[in-house]
Amino acid sequence: MTAVLHSITKVILLSLVKTRKVGGSLVVTLPKTLVEEKKIREGEIIEITVRKVRKDGFGIFKRMKTFTVEDELKAHE
Repeated sequence: MTAVLHSITKVILLSLVKTRKVGGSLVVTLPKTLVEEKKIREGEIIEITVRKVRKDGFGIFKRMKTFTVEDELKAHE
């Protein structure tokens, strides 16, 4: 997934990529759209900022029944 954020002075391309293991290292692949937009060539030195994506818990407990008012009251007794 690639998103473009526009500001007054610059354009920032933001990509979500998945790590993979190669030997003893973790590797990420730059999306083609990012490479083309920033005109990155092989062998160039680039700066990368890394931030882990926070996982969404939606759908984790698929078979769990919904909470009722009674459940909430019992939790606070």
